[in-house]
Amino acid sequence: MALRSWQADLLLLLVTAIWGWTFPVVESATRWVHVFPFLALRFDLAAAVLAVLVWPRLRRAPAATWGAGALVGLFLFGGYALQTFGMGLNRSPAKTGFITGLSVVLVPVLSRMWLRRPVAVQAWAGVALSTAGLALMTLNGRLAPHAGDLLVLGSALAFALHVTAVARYAGAHDPAALAAIQVGTAALAAHASAVLTGTWRPLSTVDAAVWQAIVITGLLATALAFWLQNTLQPFTTPTHTALIFAAEPVWAAAFAWLLSGETLTGRAYVGGALIVLGMILAELSSLLKRKPASRGEAREAARQSTL
Repeated sequence: MALRSWQADLLLLLVTAIWGWTFPVVESATRWVHVFPFLALRFDLAAAVLAVLVWPRLRRAPAATWGAGALVGLFLFGGYALQTFGMGLNRSPAKTGFITGLSVVLVPVLSRMWLRRPVAVQAWAGVALSTAGLALMTLNGRLAPHAGDLLVLGSALAFALHVTAVARYAGAHDPAALAAIQVGTAALAAHASAVLTGTWRPLSTVDAAVWQAIVITGLLATALAFWLQNTLQPFTTPTHTALIFAAEPVWAAAFAWLLSGETLTGRAYVGGALIVLGMILAELSSLLKRKPASRGEAREAARQSTL
């Protein structure tokens, strides 16, 4: 496949739009089904698709790849579980999208602690800007954040750990096999959580609207989006990729307004703008030095595993 840079940029922008679209879709679906069964079915679908695509590589994957993929998959599951629970409490897909974006600015800090990589000045500036944005968006008059916002902040940390782990292990393992194992591990963790908490539901009781959300998130936002992202990134530049992926929380706010009429206060929008600016600074500080090979290197920050 041969693409011009601007064509790859447009398709990557479509990927971020898909990810942004899922915030109000998931918020609506989890009004009718518990978080763990929803995530289990979402990851079942994505894992099945990825397994079919990379089955020969999975068969050849050594035990070390399965171990690394399982660890990264647990971070992935933790990120989605905390994010979905948090959004269920604050009922704000737009705010959830912006707070999740903080995973971008956490990655350089975690990379310094785990991978011993230096943190650029721009990355620290991104941390400062995003922290100020988080305060504007979440703190009330008593300087107390909403419980749902704290859970989403926890998800941002989990996604940042996921991305840092991908950076740690992807170079030593087949990235396609690693991606499929991650998603499969997340599916198993979600099933186990649903059984242990007694929240599993028979498939016959799942509403059509919930199945629609499962298909959107499992096929489009996970399997298809990750495949597109990894296929397209070689045709554009790290700088372009960084700027494009910073649009995800903006898409989340746009779709929250279009699909559910959600609007934020002026103060919250200013906070969101500071978070996005902090994301851009944090991404550019690392991406200008190297060409990304995974979503972790390109965006975050994850959400997430790559093909």
